[in-house]
Amino acid sequence: MSEAQGLPPGRIPTLRVVPMPSDVNSAGDIFGGWIMAQVDIAGAIPAVREAHGRVATVAVNSFTFKQPVLVGDVVSFYSEVARVGRTSITVNVEVFAERGLAREVVKVTEATLTYVAVGEDRRPRPVRPESG
Repeated sequence: MSEAQGLPPGRIPTLRVVPMPSDVNSAGDIFGGWIMAQVDIAGAIPAVREAHGRVATVAVNSFTFKQPVLVGDVVSFYSEVARVGRTSITVNVEVFAERGLAREVVKVTEATLTYVAVGEDRRPRPVRPESG
């Protein structure tokens, strides 16, 4: 059930990581939790830029594992802001793995996360300053 394809043309990955043997589960695949942590980091990067400051993850709206990630894969995370609310920012993240000498590319994960902009007091604040 391979979804072989290329990396998204014209898009620059937000994050690129190579998982190591210490990141595997008992079946020899990379832990889903490791991938989830990397997705959270990749999603936070454009959220921080949009908020011009600190954000906190408030929801994982969807998370779909499509293919396993293997030791030695070059894993690329592509993030884009999908929605900006008063205090929240929703980000879509797509994850692709390049594997083997043939550099086969497969989409391994897609997710949507919501972050909230927070101030120094760690309480929600407007993403954009209120005018007036």
